[in-house]
Parts: sequence; structure tokens; C-alpha cells
Amino acid sequence: MLAFVTGASGFIASHLLRALIIKGWDVRALVHNTALDEIPSIESVAGDIRDGTTLENALAGVDAVFHLAAAVGSIVTDSHAFHKVNVDGTQALLAAAQRVGVKRVVHFSSIGVLGAVKTGETAEEDYPPAPRTIYDKTKLAAEKAAGFAAANGLDVVIIRPGWVYGPGDRRTFKFISAICRKKFALIAGAPGRQTPVYIDDLVAGILLVAAKGRPGAIYHLAGDEILTAEEMARTVAAACGVTIPRFKLPKGPTIAAAFILEKVFALAKKETFLNRGKLSFFLDPKAMSSDRAKDELGFAPVIDFRTGIARTVGWYRENAWL
Repeated sequence: MLAFVTGASGFIASHLLRALIIKGWDVRALVHNTALDEIPSIESVAGDIRDGTTLENALAGVDAVFHLAAAVGSIVTDSHAFHKVNVDGTQALLAAAQRVGVKRVVHFSSIGVLGAVKTGETAEEDYPPAPRTIYDKTKLAAEKAAGFAAANGLDVVIIRPGWVYGPGDRRTFKFISAICRKKFALIAGAPGRQTPVYIDDLVAGILLVAAKGRPGAIYHLAGDEILTAEEMARTVAAACGVTIPRFKLPKGPTIAAAFILEKVFALAKKETFLNRGKLSFFLDPKAMSSDRAKDELGFAPVIDFRTGIARTVGWYRENAWL
């Protein structure tokens, strides 16, 4: 079996690549800016996710596509880039896959397409989407493109992961590092709730979706715990051997400050250390259910948040990140 992976230099993809190789897959990866020197057995294809010719050539003989390439808030300041990569790039890939006759496409979306899940509710896959950030809006547009391709005969399945974390993740490292360095504060009255998923559990779920997912279906992949931002922060603090300050930032002024900083830093085309996208972790509940994946695919996450964070913090320390 031959897999084609986009976004191959990212955190989730790096773990998926290794899992595919262990399972005996041959792997071809689309590389844009970052080389895959750490995994020499993978065939790298240099190119742009929007280039149909490059994609058609790269997809020759491919059995399954894992589409993880995306413009994300931590690296992008130009709002147009989100659409170019997340929407145009997805449409180009789906079209090329259909022309070449790829057997299956696994498209990675985001739980952020739902916006904020109402307090007391847990979102299943049919929960009405209401994205708030430009990233989430473009991910929803890409998800709709995948659904359209599925309705027109392409075998596409869609994954929405929970709050992903684990060894080697640079996104959640910022959150963990701030807590461990005692440079973190909670926000008063923040209703944020997350459904964390450890990277090994997520990758196991991805492989199940690729093997058994229904064409056109959406699958949530997350752990069994729904935790508040404060519960997560205190669990990280315990793993780091520190405590969370009692002082909490006032919600209204913090949101206002984030808005102002976004505008100021946008003039310099740089990312601010505080923006509304980052605040969504605290302000937008993301409680989600993975029952469909459990019932249909046998998805069974095994790593609880306390255990996973202890492993993750340990890895950061062993590798001199902390």
C-alpha cells in the first residue's frame, strides 16, 4: 500500500508517518518548506498544494491520501493565505485525487468549525457549525469541499481531532512551557472546555478511519475526558511541579487587549503573543463526542490526560525543551 501525506512536517503527520511505516506502508510526502531528513525512507515530493500537475504526478499509484496540510494561526499573519492553503489547496488535491483515481482520501478538518459548543452540550458530528476565526472558517469551507467531492464519487472521509497533544508538539508546548515557567494566568469566568486526545490515540484512530470509515462520513477523534481550561492547566502544573497563580485575568479587558494587539501587530505583519484565536482555548467550549468512531470503527482511546501530560512534559525535559 502506498500513502500520500500532505503537511508531512507537522506534528500529527510526523507521528502518522512513523505509524504508517511500522504498518508496512510505503509513504510519499508532499514537502513545501521543511525537509523530512529525520525519516529518510519516505519519498519526498517538493511542491505547492495548489499545483494540480504536481499533485497528479505525486498521486500516481497512491492507495490512500492523508491530507493534513494547512495554514495555521501560529505561522500565518496574512488572512488570504488561510484561504489559499486551506480551501484552494484542498480543492486542488481533491480534484487531482479524483482525476487519478485514488482509492481513499482522509481529510483533516478541525473541531473549531463548530465555533463554541453550548455549555452543557457535547457535540456529535452533526452539531451545527459556527466557526469564529478565519482559520476555522476556511477549515469549514475545506470540509464542505470534501463533502462535495464525496457526493460526486470520490471516497473521502473527514476527521475532526480533539485538542491534540504529545511529545514533539510545538503548539501545545507554548501552553505547557508558560505554565512550567510560571508565566501563565487563567481568565476569570472563562467557559472553555476541551476534549484532549493524546497523539498515539489519535494516530490509532486515523488508521481506523482510513481502513473502515464510511465514505463521506465525518468522525470525531478525541479522548474520553471533557476538561475545563483550568483543570487542564492545573494538571500541566502538577506535571511540571509548579502551581497556578491565584490571580486571574479579567475576561472583558483581556479580550479587548487581544483585539488591539491583533490590529497593531498586523501592521508589522507579525503574529502577536495574544490574539482572539489563542483566547478561544479559554473562551470557546469544545466538548465533543467520539461515539461514532467508537461504535463504527472500534476507536478506543487509552491515555488519560494526566498520564499523557506526564509523558509529554517528560519528553520536553529529556529533549531540553524545558
